[in-house]
Amino acid sequence: MKNQALAELIIQHVGGKDNVISLVHCATRLRFVLKDDAKADEDNLKKQIGIITVVKSGGQFQVVIGNHVADVYSDIMQLANFNDKNTPDTPSGKKIGIFSRLIDLVSGIFIPTLAIIVAGGILKGIIEFLVVISVIQPNTPTFNFLFAIADAPFYYLPIILGFSAVKKFGGNPYVGLALGGALVHPVIGGMMKGALSFNTEFFSIPINLIPYASSVFPIILASWFYCLLERNFNKVLHDSFKKFISPLLGILITVPLTFAVIGPVVSFICDHVATGIIYVYHLNPIVASMILAAAWQVMVIFGIHWGLVPFIMNNITLYQQDFMLPILFPAVFAQVGAVLAVMLRSKDKQFKALANSSVLSGIFGVTEPAIYGVNLPLKRPFIIGCLSATIGGAIVGYYHSVIYSFSFISIFAFLQLIPREGIDQRFYAVVIGSIASFSLSAIVTYCFGIAKDKVQMISGEKDVSQKSANDITLFSPMTGKLIPLNQVSDQTFASELMGKGAAIIPAIGQAVAPADGEIVSLFRTKHAIGILTDSGVEILIHIGIDTVKLDGQFFEAHVQMGSKVKQGDLLVSFDIDAIEQAGFEITTPVIVTNSDNYQAVQCIFNQDDIKSGDALLALTKNKE
Repeated sequence: MKNQALAELIIQHVGGKDNVISLVHCATRLRFVLKDDAKADEDNLKKQIGIITVVKSGGQFQVVIGNHVADVYSDIMQLANFNDKNTPDTPSGKKIGIFSRLIDLVSGIFIPTLAIIVAGGILKGIIEFLVVISVIQPNTPTFNFLFAIADAPFYYLPIILGFSAVKKFGGNPYVGLALGGALVHPVIGGMMKGALSFNTEFFSIPINLIPYASSVFPIILASWFYCLLERNFNKVLHDSFKKFISPLLGILITVPLTFAVIGPVVSFICDHVATGIIYVYHLNPIVASMILAAAWQVMVIFGIHWGLVPFIMNNITLYQQDFMLPILFPAVFAQVGAVLAVMLRSKDKQFKALANSSVLSGIFGVTEPAIYGVNLPLKRPFIIGCLSATIGGAIVGYYHSVIYSFSFISIFAFLQLIPREGIDQRFYAVVIGSIASFSLSAIVTYCFGIAKDKVQMISGEKDVSQKSANDITLFSPMTGKLIPLNQVSDQTFASELMGKGAAIIPAIGQAVAPADGEIVSLFRTKHAIGILTDSGVEILIHIGIDTVKLDGQFFEAHVQMGSKVKQGDLLVSFDIDAIEQAGFEITTPVIVTNSDNYQAVQCIFNQDDIKSGDALLALTKNKE
């Protein structure tokens, strides 16, 4: 229910579902492309519980959620009735730069494929480790079975990317599977007989055939060209047969053209780009590695780090190894070291818990919670992490470390640094470099990383009003019958999963403010409202059970998002009889959603019938 409520708020604050052109998600963030960014309420989104931050970059409106982003994404797709097709067309009047389009394109194609590619990469690392410690031997049946599982996502990468790319470009993604399949078909491989190139012909058209297994860029350009053909064929062909004739004509033209022109030309360009990148790196590997290590997390903030992914994968395809990914190990673990130091320094239970979970996420390769939730708000830890990464980057660059398969940077990815011949100094360089950056970042952050004006954030002292009061009283928002929260029919509320509180069966269809504060969430359906009180209490008033299904019928809001309210101000009015006649229960949970911040949340009203304005809940602060 928490994810569903958050999903509804996100849809509302990005300007509604009609303002969404496309939506994808990566490991921690929702990536919207919006028709009009001005319709999105960035400031209010940042205030919502469950949202780490909002970033506008690369033509995308990125909502950073955290590790449970896939669940929120699923709820948004269901609530807004979105399908999986991403529309690439940009509405008239919306100007998006070439760089922003490129980042959106790369992230839209590669993000959906990463789960299986990273899984395959990790398994490859595990296999190499098992070979090194002599648990399995190369070219044995066990080895071959494991290798086939691990290598399949890479060998058949054109098929995977074909599906994702055609889907991103707005065509039939299943044709993308066929495009990629044609490039790696065994008949084509049989014609080449293991050669690096082979001269042949197609209807007397000369073709220089090259291998496309594990390739990246040729299938992406072929997918774009196919989608261009499909759209034009759909415009001129009759509706009764265009669904299968358009793909037929498109693939008959695209596949031979890819073998004859697109593939060789794109491969030639990519080979030279890769050679150029390696040339620049070898001019001074130490300096180049230090720069990339320091800049990586800054690139993550703006979501532009995806621009490197195709080149990393292209390096692995061409050379069976890549030099850029090892440089990123110190960058990731330096931020983990910084957030660990903040966790050790923090006395505030909520902030300490956030830092603790961020350490765990960072170890497994997801640094956004650490960056947005802890290091960046404190400023110094983030800067220290970036600078500390340069030390590890220099060590990695000096020893020319490489990785042998694609992966996220995590504790598992160290296995992918192991060559078939056994552990060497390049492997140890990444381990030592990561430990050095992690340790330096943790020590410097612990000693010097908390500025004087930021001490209050981790000390547990929120503000003067909270320090001067041992207890906080919340007043009843309704007149009606008071019942314990555990008697509510919805187990999400009854189990106190969302927080402690009480429930009221209203006799009058009005909900008023239980304390002075600010409206921080108002559902589009007006059945639920969130308040942040001046004393720091986060309150959710949820009118009825499952009343979200009424879609706003029988409810009227008298406040807006961001409204300042006084205790007793009218928030929402509703028609009790109409709601009950529609088949919905009117019981209203009143929840303190940040209950963990308090030693106790107790109901202090001891009668069945309660009036609006009666003292309802007493909150006792945690002791310092």
